[in-house]
Amino acid sequence: MAEPLFSIITVCYNASDTIDRTLSSVDSQSFTDYEHLIIDGNSTDGTQKLVEGRPNQLRQMVSEPDKGIYDAMNKGMSFASGRYLIFLNAGDSFHDADVLADYARLIQNNDEPAVVYGQTNLVDKDGTYLGPRHLRAPQTLTLDSFSEGMVVCHQAFVALRRITPGFSPKYKLSSDYEWCIRCLQHARHTVGLGDRVTIDYLAEGATTRHLFRSLRERFHIMCKYYGFWPTFIRHFRFAARGVKRKLRNPSSKQ
Repeated sequence: MAEPLFSIITVCYNASDTIDRTLSSVDSQSFTDYEHLIIDGNSTDGTQKLVEGRPNQLRQMVSEPDKGIYDAMNKGMSFASGRYLIFLNAGDSFHDADVLADYARLIQNNDEPAVVYGQTNLVDKDGTYLGPRHLRAPQTLTLDSFSEGMVVCHQAFVALRRITPGFSPKYKLSSDYEWCIRCLQHARHTVGLGDRVTIDYLAEGATTRHLFRSLRERFHIMCKYYGFWPTFIRHFRFAARGVKRKLRNPSSKQ
């Protein structure tokens, strides 16, 4: 297979109740210059049979034990041959059939930017819309943008393969946040799709289930890249932002 424009990497483990939506959203794309890599952690619930039951000549599956989600993501990167990487985990999906086409148009019209990105909606395990993600992707994305938190959802952050580092095993829940920062350290320029929603993100993943631990990791990452005192002071504003969000929407998760 010739080098595709996109490598879509789906990491999963025992995801039989959510992966079909992910497969369907990839299969429905109007733009087909991609490869879809399923990195399965040796599931025991029929996930592999579900993938095999949705044949797609652009899809490959590797199923074997791994050391966790970021080890699996690194494995996916090692197999990837595309020029851009998209991480679309089980339960996550492209918002509609033209997402890849819009990303491709953005790349072609902007001299191969280091990162292209869009907005994100939250969905539950049944794919029901819960609302927009509370952090919106900015009109202009820079390294400093991530000092405000993960302003672009990892699934909506499409990175040029040759600038991407591996995921650090040091962080168990927020290595994707650090990965985005390190990508931006090497980004010549980035281009967004404005208000265009590109990803429906499953709001019930490991980060949501272990929110406090995830936020603690993220605090340490912020201190590493943006300094302790600026990060410490900024968190007072984050806390106020979180309180306001909870008052507006008590069921908010992200």
